[in-house]
Amino acid sequence: MIENKKREKFEELAEKRVTEIIKKIRLIGNLANRNNYDYTDEHVRQILSKLDEELRLLKAKFNDGEKDKATAFKFRK
Repeated sequence: MIENKKREKFEELAEKRVTEIIKKIRLIGNLANRNNYDYTDEHVRQILSKLDEELRLLKAKFNDGEKDKATAFKFRK
């Protein structure tokens, strides 16, 4: 019974959080509109690199239980 509640809670939170992330990723994608924004290939490289890194860390948590590394995104100059 307890296991079932844990699974239900996991599914509830996972659905909500993954949906939120998908929306945020799409908002980042909106930044690609060159009619509204000016950016360089280096900006794009840094954004994609950071997102790749965070996805790698997420995969590692589910596979290895790797701990969080608190990081914020900032463009490197």
